[in-house]
Amino acid sequence: MRRLVRPFIVLAALVILLETWIWERVGPIIARLVELLPLKAVKQAIHDGIQRLPPYATLAVFAIPAILLFPFKLAALALIARGHLILGGGVFFLAKVVGVGSAAFLFDACKPKLMQIPLFVWAYEHWLRWLAWAHGHIDPIKERIRRVTRILSGGRPNRALRLLMRFRRSRRERMRPASAPTGA
Repeated sequence: MRRLVRPFIVLAALVILLETWIWERVGPIIARLVELLPLKAVKQAIHDGIQRLPPYATLAVFAIPAILLFPFKLAALALIARGHLILGGGVFFLAKVVGVGSAAFLFDACKPKLMQIPLFVWAYEHWLRWLAWAHGHIDPIKERIRRVTRILSGGRPNRALRLLMRFRRSRRERMRPASAPTGA
């Protein structure tokens, strides 16, 4: 049973880590892009508006990117349904990246208010636990992949070749009948 469930656990962990990776990488980029916009008065008005909102109303701020990007995600699914897998996948991925990046930017602006909501604090703590859980499942796999690629990569080709030759020799020895001569 555990072997059947393991791929789903790894997939769930990968989704959590992918979301977090996008959040950590794209959020600062969106923040820099917003800083580059020449609309300083508009940005200040948005920031002040968020600061004036009560804690529960700041949750509604996160619905704005989701609502704005939902039509793009539907269009991406329609493209995929019509057989345009690459274009649809690209549109969906772009909408996902923009959505997660926008949420990361908004979260930084709203976090002090959101941490006043007990249910949000509970959910945030659980998210951090899930993130640690995901790292616990994926980090050993990443380490195994790193170890194998390190052996096979350019820095140590002789060792990889020696391991391959040793494997082939041991395989041949196991396949050879016991009465056969060993000189050939």
